[in-house]
Amino acid sequence: MSDLPATSLAFAFLQAARIDSAIFAGRSLADGLLARVDAVVRPAVQDLVYGSLRCYGRGDFFLSRLLTSPLAANEVRALLLVAIYRLESRPDAVHTVVDQAVAAAGELAEGRFRGLVNGVLRNFLRQQEALRAAVATDAVAQAQHPGWWLARLQKAWPGDWEAIVAAGNAPPPMALRVNRRRGTREEYLARLAEEGIVATPVGESGLALAKPLPVEQLPGFAAGLVSVQDPGAQQAAILLDPLPGSRVLDACAAPGGKTAHLLERADLDLLGLDLKTSRCRRVAENLTRLGLHATLQVADCARLDTWWDGRPFDAVLADVACTASGVVRRNPDTKWLRREADIANFAASQSRILEALWRVVRRGGKLLYVTCSVFPEENGEQINRFVANRPDARRAHEEGILPAAGHDGFYYCLLEKHA
Repeated sequence: MSDLPATSLAFAFLQAARIDSAIFAGRSLADGLLARVDAVVRPAVQDLVYGSLRCYGRGDFFLSRLLTSPLAANEVRALLLVAIYRLESRPDAVHTVVDQAVAAAGELAEGRFRGLVNGVLRNFLRQQEALRAAVATDAVAQAQHPGWWLARLQKAWPGDWEAIVAAGNAPPPMALRVNRRRGTREEYLARLAEEGIVATPVGESGLALAKPLPVEQLPGFAAGLVSVQDPGAQQAAILLDPLPGSRVLDACAAPGGKTAHLLERADLDLLGLDLKTSRCRRVAENLTRLGLHATLQVADCARLDTWWDGRPFDAVLADVACTASGVVRRNPDTKWLRREADIANFAASQSRILEALWRVVRRGGKLLYVTCSVFPEENGEQINRFVANRPDARRAHEEGILPAAGHDGFYYCLLEKHA
């Protein structure tokens, strides 16, 4: 509980600091931390959380210069990071920001750190020119990515790593996928124009919005006319391209965007798997909204004995769990929660899944391997190892999409199984 007005900036600071603190303690935004915030203040809190996490390397660098000793109260440290982000993004309201941050500090640690928060933020304002100049001397502060992450990007993408970092630090674009079962892209563009929403065509059936907006403001969203999906992610259904009537497996289906896109493009006998009941429920909800149907089952796709009936599939989509290094602007906590050892752990899991799923592909069938990672160990190197040990596997298409202004980062490899 809090005595702060629910509509105040101080209340938003307090909620954002508590979420950031939970993340620094090992929680994830994927745990639904923001969903617990009242819907009225959620947009403001989300901006503070996402912004402070994207800029964490910079904020942490500033605090290392402003604090004379480590701060034991994690929530207070998180509040300082949130407030510094706000000071940098809203330099026209510095006095309000400091005042409201101090008010929020009164709700933490029995108010013992109000004076410290006031002093640190005022010192930041006095020293900000020198502090910002000093950022250029610290690679993590400047790039706002962990040092090990930067080293791997520089090795894998020597000519592109700076662009990848810049994309990872930017707010994400918002794109839609028009449900061709319920209308054409041209018809939906006209609907958007009537509402004063600017969008441009992208890809086969996508639209890029000039400005992100809540889905509730999208005409016909509840009626299933469109879905939110990154243009890079829309490539999956296009590349797998199963024929109408095909028996298709979506092995890691949640949240269901790629599942739905496959069904929008063709009538399929589709089985979708996911590890958790809650995630399968989310897929079902998305399909219902779009007027689509698939068989859904809670299962570990690599444990064939728990779900496979022995009938082979014409096409398999393996959108495997990965480091998500290509979508960090949508999940800004990821780059600070990940550890370098996670890459090898994910690669081992991906290999296990590939080996299992290859068994369920019919002769002459195909499997599309997908990650949203930019690390080669999860992508091309993974496929190299797999193909080297599988004489019946042939690369039909391989494509790496690096994060950029208009889309996230993905890796695709379409494998065909020799008859």
